Amino acid sequence: MKLIYNVKDRPPFGQVLVFALQQLLAILAATIAVPAIVGNGMSQSAALFGAGVGTLVYLLFTKFKSPVFLGSSFAFLGSMFAAFGGAASASAGYLGLILGAVFAGLVYVVIALVVKLAGVGWINKIMPAVVIGPTVAIIGLSLAGNAIGDLFKGSVTHLVPVLDEAGNAVLDEAGEAVTEAVQSANIYLCMLIGLITLAVTMVASVYGKKMMKLIPFIIGIAAGYVVAAILTVIGNSTGVQALQIIDFSGFANMKWIPDFAFLEAFKGFKDIDGAFIGTIAVGYVPVAFVVFAEHIADHKNLSSIIESDLLEEPGLSRTLLGDGVGSIAGAFFGGCPNTTYGESVGCVAITGNASIITIFCTAIIAIVASFFAPFVTLLATIPSCVMGGVCIALYGFIAVSGLKMIQKVDLGDNSNLFVVSVILIAGVGGMVLNFGKVTITEVACALILGILENLMLKKGRKSEDVKEIEIPAKADADKE
Repeated sequence: MKLIYNVKDRPPFGQVLVFALQQLLAILAATIAVPAIVGNGMSQSAALFGAGVGTLVYLLFTKFKSPVFLGSSFAFLGSMFAAFGGAASASAGYLGLILGAVFAGLVYVVIALVVKLAGVGWINKIMPAVVIGPTVAIIGLSLAGNAIGDLFKGSVTHLVPVLDEAGNAVLDEAGEAVTEAVQSANIYLCMLIGLITLAVTMVASVYGKKMMKLIPFIIGIAAGYVVAAILTVIGNSTGVQALQIIDFSGFANMKWIPDFAFLEAFKGFKDIDGAFIGTIAVGYVPVAFVVFAEHIADHKNLSSIIESDLLEEPGLSRTLLGDGVGSIAGAFFGGCPNTTYGESVGCVAITGNASIITIFCTAIIAIVASFFAPFVTLLATIPSCVMGGVCIALYGFIAVSGLKMIQKVDLGDNSNLFVVSVILIAGVGGMVLNFGKVTITEVACALILGILENLMLKKGRKSEDVKEIEIPAKADADKE
């Protein structure tokens, strides 16, 4: 679709705030999920603050030319577990998180220097459209399971057994606890809410007027949340647990000040030694090389959307430095290394809004919101099924944008057909390699296989070489 607002365009201030909120909602679930998964007292508010700061750092390094938000990286989950697992104290664990992010960021700095000296021509040669297109598609497809899994979940995670007056669990005709039937009903209600969210999002995007087309996710999420809230209120008042979709208990214990990682980390210097630092380095450095491959895919995808090659301008060296230093900044405050988010790229693609001011305002809102406990708590109560409904569209658009990259590739040539086929099957099949504490994701595995296969079959092609991804001349924003 044509962009309604291009990178340098400035929508009216009121609209920018709404667009920024939409971007925040798009990246929210994943950003606050990482600290929740790692545990050990990590703060979701601090992770949100770190994501905002990391994004500002990235925008500065990329000269405000790359419209993408940075959020908590799932790729480093194993490394973060290792930091706490090998630490002598919780404080040392937090210090390990920051040291690990520094190691990972230094990898990006080194690669950026290499790119600065050698240029990006070698990347285009080893990662042409026939390789990078299906790899981008895998980024979306690899997340499909997360979207569908969330579609069947609310934010109420524990339904208590239905008890009779004597305190015994009520059984159904099959002799099983009624809780199972309640749970089953709850799951299908969640699915229905998620599909309502998706339907409203699609209708707003396809049939809505200009403003509605620009904020389909806010409209969809709001519709899904309202339906879930109404059912939850009815369920709470009548005692029908199957209707309880949203968990509002978080409002009872809100923290107004984020628990920043560095505050705890500074206490851990006395508990670390050389062996621990070595463990952290081994846990983070190899993963940084894996994330580098995904960095390339994300920026190739974003380049095709905004019709401007980001690897040339502002340049891959700058995007790498922004990602690396932004990751360090994010970990310093929230403990979570950051990375560019496919959800953010998908939001740009679907809404046609690539305005860099939107990303800038999203970062500011994330920083400010992290200190406003009711707002963070409200966002955290958005049930998984609502976000699952939205993410079906977001992840699907990432996959489709990758497939669009290979439209001009000659798939009648078996050498090209094999490359695309192997990448798709390796990625969709979930080819993951584990070497100790280092995990090579399905996206990275698929990309590595594709690169090797492309080089191996290059001489057997009918044409002299595989076309690179064509970035059209930058089009003027289509304002209606």
